[in-house]
Amino acid sequence: QSLCTLRGCCWSPQSDTSVPWCFFSSNHGYKVDGGLQTTQAGFQATLTRLSSPSLFGNDISTVLLTAEYQTEHRFRFKITDPKKQRFEVPHEHVGPFSGPAASDLKYKVDV
Repeated sequence: QSLCTLRGCCWSPQSDTSVPWCFFSSNHGYKVDGGLQTTQAGFQATLTRLSSPSLFGNDISTVLLTAEYQTEHRFRFKITDPKKQRFEVPHEHVGPFSGPAASDLKYKVDV
């Protein structure tokens, strides 16, 4: 059995040490609104906030998830506010990904 707090965190001790004891239930966080839109390198999805308790407060009601299958070993995702541009720290070695989605992936992504 699990015990859930007012902020939505559920506590369920497990004998398997690789399983987290604290987790959020499936009715917590965001849901995909309108399905996944395929891009050249991966996909995009609009996520809408569920009406569950907020962990930190001031949650954005609608966010954009952008995902890229960059290499067979590297998956990149980014969550942004589609209504408000925010400053992103520039980095000389990290630029935008311009290639197509990788194939023969060594990982699986479920949304």
